[in-house]
Amino acid sequence: MKTGRFILLIFLAGSFLLSACGVVRVLPNTQSGRTLGQSEKSSENMVASISPSLPSDSLDIDPSDYVLGAEDLIEVSVWKNPDLSSTVFVRPDGKISLPLIGDLQAAGLTTIELRDSIKVLLRRYKKTPEVSVIVREINSFSIFFVGEVVKPGKILLKSETSFLQAMTLVGGFTEFASVKKIVLLRRENGQEQRIRINYKDIVSGDNPDGNIMLKRGDTILVP
Repeated sequence: MKTGRFILLIFLAGSFLLSACGVVRVLPNTQSGRTLGQSEKSSENMVASISPSLPSDSLDIDPSDYVLGAEDLIEVSVWKNPDLSSTVFVRPDGKISLPLIGDLQAAGLTTIELRDSIKVLLRRYKKTPEVSVIVREINSFSIFFVGEVVKPGKILLKSETSFLQAMTLVGGFTEFASVKKIVLLRRENGQEQRIRINYKDIVSGDNPDGNIMLKRGDTILVP
């Protein structure tokens, strides 16, 4: 009987050790899996922080057709001339400052038009300058909401946006909003236009064309 109990105790002790060893083998894998997850998360954050503010899919239009505006960040690169290359913001007056050239109008031009202007001016110093202009940040494509919306103020857009899409960015209307009497103010060619918007006609389908595409500088008044 004693011998049998002794053998049983040895068997139980061995089973316990094997079980413990199994746990030891699993834990490092689990920990390494957690560490890898944290590493991957950190890598994603790092990539997001150093990526350009203008991702390839942030515009619904050809970036070469984008019209520059104040506060946009652009990179001007002159081939084999790093001293003439620079990354600059478009100033509130619509101009940029470049080496040798000095002040140059940028707002209101496409990147292609600005590139051509720079090439012409650089020909005073270089016979055949090779220039590229890249938009790094779009900061001028903004609209404004005033009145009975949840989050009134300036809204910075990164792509073409309709009225209904913009409403989601401001959190919708307040309970006091007169959604049939919305007015969009738009300035074109020095003249201010007042465009009436009836929200209920848009969502009901009675006037789907009322869901107009917004433009830079539009102001939406919600009484």
